[in-house]
Amino acid sequence: EAESFKEQGNAYYAKKDYNEAYNYYTKAIDMCPKNASYYGNRAATLMMLGKFREALGDAQQSVRLDDSFVRGHLREGKCHLSLGNAMAACRSFQRALELDHKNAQAQQEFKNANAVIEYEKIAETDFEKRDFRKVVFCMDRALEYAPACHRFKILKAECLAMLGRYPEAQSVASDILRMDSTNADALYVRGLCLYYEDCIEKAVQFFVQALRMAPDHEKACVACRNAKALKAKKEDGNKAFKEGNYKLAYELYTEALGIDPNNIKTNAKLYCNRGTVNSKLRKLDDAIEDCTNAVKLDDTYIKAYLRRAQCYLDTEQYEEAVRDYEKVYQTEKTKEHKQLLKNAQLELKKSKRKDYYKILGVDKNASEDEIKKAYRKRALMHHPDRHSGASAEVQKEEEKKFKEVGEAFTILSDPKKKTRYDSGQDLDEEGMNMGGYRKHLGFSFWLEAFFGGPGGFSFEGGCA
Repeated sequence: EAESFKEQGNAYYAKKDYNEAYNYYTKAIDMCPKNASYYGNRAATLMMLGKFREALGDAQQSVRLDDSFVRGHLREGKCHLSLGNAMAACRSFQRALELDHKNAQAQQEFKNANAVIEYEKIAETDFEKRDFRKVVFCMDRALEYAPACHRFKILKAECLAMLGRYPEAQSVASDILRMDSTNADALYVRGLCLYYEDCIEKAVQFFVQALRMAPDHEKACVACRNAKALKAKKEDGNKAFKEGNYKLAYELYTEALGIDPNNIKTNAKLYCNRGTVNSKLRKLDDAIEDCTNAVKLDDTYIKAYLRRAQCYLDTEQYEEAVRDYEKVYQTEKTKEHKQLLKNAQLELKKSKRKDYYKILGVDKNASEDEIKKAYRKRALMHHPDRHSGASAEVQKEEEKKFKEVGEAFTILSDPKKKTRYDSGQDLDEEGMNMGGYRKHLGFSFWLEAFFGGPGGFSFEGGCA
């Protein structure tokens, strides 16, 4: 009767109806629990159903009943290998080869098991070197032979998280949790992905859950501690910033940056926050450096580009500002970003013209009276008659400067031209050249025209 159940099981197995095959092999075992082949057949069925841990139990029972059962040893080895225990698999395949040294399947599976052992060794070394791409590669190769190994999947998922490939890592961890909701390693990886995506509060929940399942889970313990510390420091820094205590905010953000260099997204935000603090403290070069560090960590971080662009404008690095605003506008084509880009382009255009304010040595908000005074001073300083005894090269340079002073005064003393100049519009050349003073007026007459009489001024004594 047991043989009849086995034959029916074989028939269903041939049809790939593994659930029915399992039922009939179980009936055969119930009728005759000391038959090794029945356990071997049921092990093969469970393997086809992907239930390698249950299959391993049946395969082991089959060789306990009959140590010369070659297929039993092969199936035990295959289950060990599928579950990631390559050393145990090697022992099973070696026993099969002792019984049948020409067995081609045993020879091939023995090679496969040794390949997995080698991949494990390489992965372990590369994980310590933080070469996570190489670890993922090794685990992918190992999983071809050990598709049911949770340990390999978890290591791969952890490395994917370290590489910033969070959706892939989450998918691997979720697949494991569907089969085993108490798997502490999978819970840790889920938390790690959230932690690196700057969802720190949710991450802590997963770390705590992992620690409930495995209180001595070292990685989950460290990650949980780092997450809590990072969250607290960042919030304290934000509070200090809002209260206007920029020095304290700077210190807190700096301390937060030292907690976990692997948390790229959170650290990018911390660098940008510290850059904002530096800009408030007018440490613009430091602010630019912080924002640069932020975009190095996260090249999609719009806020950091905007902050750096403003600092570039404030330090008159207009080309760099335009480049950042172009990056922002390409990413987010909003009206606001378009206007910021246009403003920066205008400042760049203006920077390439002569800076008449600089030529006169006045601020851009200088009054009409201040512009006049500055002009008189600079015109006198560079007037050609004053440098008549200098070398030809010096005379030429001073004449050029005198001309520029005249141009500057012509524009900045005329409200309409000044408005056009300030707004970045192109200016007509007409009326800008003050070289006419040199051509048509002698120095004395020029002094009289500008200073109210030749006796009112002398080079030696200064203003009377």
